[in-house]
Amino acid sequence: MSIKISLGLFQFDFEDHHAILGVPLDAEFSQIRKRYMQIARKLHPDSANVETPADKKLATQILSKLANPAYSKLTNERARAEHAVLLGMMAKRVVQQKDKVNLTTEAAQQLLKSQDLEKDYKNAVSQLSQTQFESLQDTVKVIGEISELNLVYLQRKQSKGEKVGKPAAKKSAKAATQSKPAQKTPPPEGESAQAKAATATAGPSKIDAYCRRAQDFMEGGDFAKAVVELKEGLKIEPKNSRAHGLLGKVYVKQNQLTLASIHINQALKLNPQEESALEAKKGLQKAAQNSGKKKENQSAIAAFFGSLFGNKDKGKKKKK
Repeated sequence: MSIKISLGLFQFDFEDHHAILGVPLDAEFSQIRKRYMQIARKLHPDSANVETPADKKLATQILSKLANPAYSKLTNERARAEHAVLLGMMAKRVVQQKDKVNLTTEAAQQLLKSQDLEKDYKNAVSQLSQTQFESLQDTVKVIGEISELNLVYLQRKQSKGEKVGKPAAKKSAKAATQSKPAQKTPPPEGESAQAKAATATAGPSKIDAYCRRAQDFMEGGDFAKAVVELKEGLKIEPKNSRAHGLLGKVYVKQNQLTLASIHINQALKLNPQEESALEAKKGLQKAAQNSGKKKENQSAIAAFFGSLFGNKDKGKKKKK
């Protein structure tokens, strides 16, 4: 099944990621993340509250083809900056072609005449987003309706000479370091040299963004993308204990226990107190126990059938 949306900005062959997630065009990172997690819980195969196989398939398609790409675009700093530029270009286009735009929803028509654009726009988006994923059959339609609101909002803002879509990324690590120096606290007595070094260098890390995105993908059940994010992060900072711990955790989820063990050990070597690694280690031990039990059962079954066939062969020899 192909998912086609023709309302709002989509009619200009523009992928309206904000409409897909049901957030306003000036949404902050925290709002985008919170909204995505709500959507992931509704649509992921392990948590979706759907009754038929067809609805389950549709939920998976909406998550993988719409929500996941939209979230990736709006939480990657470079991609979001590029998207903001495209939004600016789109704003000029909708003003130039405003006579050709046909608004199909009452909400968009009312927004076109609104006396309080900012307030009415956000209220309208919020109301539609509340019902956006209640009925999967209507999800694409609601996304289009939100995109119509975005179109009107862009049109009116551009007419006033105001820009829309400036990236609202989180405070950078560099800025955070400059504004508030990291406070060093003495390590607990008896702590290893590696842990002391980790504590001494504590503070914003260059790969925090990679770890954050990886955790988001893990919570959404997309372990493959989580692995990609963490591997990219480790290229920047190979000795980051948190990234190694999270990677170990992902590999446990994927039942790749050898790789999990490698990264968990590396994380604990760098920092024996690394929470992600300690949590992953528990999962690894549990998975290993389950694997051992499975092998024991398989061996017992093999021995049982072996004894049966062995007895038959002995019987045949005696007859001879």
